[in-house]
Amino acid sequence: MKKIVLPILLALSLASCQLDETIYSSIYTEAFYKTAADAEKGLIAVYDPLADMCVGPALTVVSDFSADQSYPRAVVGRNTLTLFAYDPNYTTQKTAGRVSESPQQIWSSCYDGIEKANWIIEKVPAASMDETRKKQIIGEAYFMRAFYHWTLTKNFGDVPIKTKASVTQAEAVVGKSAKADVYKQIYADLELAGAAGLVSGPGIEKGRPSKETVSALYAKAALYNEDWAKASQKAQEVINSGKYSLLPNVLDVYRYDNEDAARVENMWAFESEGGFSPSRGHQLTSLCGPSGSAAPAYSKTSYGSMFAYQSFFDSFDPKDKRRQLLDTTYVDKSNKVVPQRSITPITTQGVLIKKYQDPASTVGNTPNIPILRVPDMYLIAAEAEARQNGPTATAYGFINTVRKRAGLADLATGLSKDAFIDAILQERSWEFFAEGDRWYDLTRTGKFTTALTKAVNSVYPNRPVLAKNKYFPIPLDELNANGKLDQNADWK
Repeated sequence: MKKIVLPILLALSLASCQLDETIYSSIYTEAFYKTAADAEKGLIAVYDPLADMCVGPALTVVSDFSADQSYPRAVVGRNTLTLFAYDPNYTTQKTAGRVSESPQQIWSSCYDGIEKANWIIEKVPAASMDETRKKQIIGEAYFMRAFYHWTLTKNFGDVPIKTKASVTQAEAVVGKSAKADVYKQIYADLELAGAAGLVSGPGIEKGRPSKETVSALYAKAALYNEDWAKASQKAQEVINSGKYSLLPNVLDVYRYDNEDAARVENMWAFESEGGFSPSRGHQLTSLCGPSGSAAPAYSKTSYGSMFAYQSFFDSFDPKDKRRQLLDTTYVDKSNKVVPQRSITPITTQGVLIKKYQDPASTVGNTPNIPILRVPDMYLIAAEAEARQNGPTATAYGFINTVRKRAGLADLATGLSKDAFIDAILQERSWEFFAEGDRWYDLTRTGKFTTALTKAVNSVYPNRPVLAKNKYFPIPLDELNANGKLDQNADWK
């Protein structure tokens, strides 16, 4: 992605040998957002903070290293997420130079993106350009503003709502709003994005939202907001649109050489290939392969820094095709099979994650990171239906669509409402592992303190999660910079 830097306006006048300088506390915008080219470049800047979160990649590992599916090698502060040993200053990550893997990166990137979206929303309406494209650009900005606010509230709870561009530094100082109000703003932005005439279907330019992607984010936000009727409505809008569908083979969703075809299912992803904007790389491919770049099928360069728990691997039915996206052996450079006990020196039960394999590319040109996929819509629809009406035939139909693609039999009938919802959450765990989703399923349902009792091993035999870990602490840097901001109650 191109970065557009909006500098502070310096009005300089030079008379004779004397330099008179007038400094304005204002972001320079008056000569920008005037043309179609300006609007397009400004919109690319709105996407850039998403890349900042994915490169680290804080967007996924903050969730995944906290949950019950995968864990890190205890280097550069990654273990603080698994051990819940972080503090509001995120001291360990800062000391290790890994803020890009911390919740602080999520906070700063999201507000960076919101600010840039606000400039688009305020300035582009006056640009001289095609009106249809103008409306779409503004719609994309509303979508991204909703996404950033949603990412913030699912990580931090009550957060500042920012809907005005900051012309002065003082205008950037905003207090927190209740989570319910954050969701009202998310809904409002998605309504406007949905009415902006965005292109329909997977043929949209890479990295951008389609009309259906707006409904998909709306469905997921409504699910987290426990707005079951809205979640059901929006998820079914995507399903019934006929524009997107499940790939027949779940393994094809993650093939590094199949990303264009997979967009019929991967509705919106962080696009990491080079050659177009918005685009930048990430390090998940290198994290997930064995150390010493030992397995050619995984990556040209890998570190052995991220593994799945044995308990998670064992939770799969052996017939589940999704289990093939994990492995307890690998083939080394001499074509020899390396057994599980030798995958990593930190444990004899290392399980490798295969969702981000790329044997061909160099660093910076790696597989996409899925953000919204079609099976999410089926499982949201199933959960929303069950929450409202119990485990009806309709709810069973939605979850069984996902199970069938995985090679599993239909879910057993006759389940109670609670048991059916637990089955959906388990299905989500199998479907979306290593995609930065699981922790938020556990926190939104209040199951995080009990689920982690099973997610231990010889590397992390004890994980002292507390109720306060439902949300991450607001970074101390932000509290020091913003006098209207106060720390989350459980972290005071």
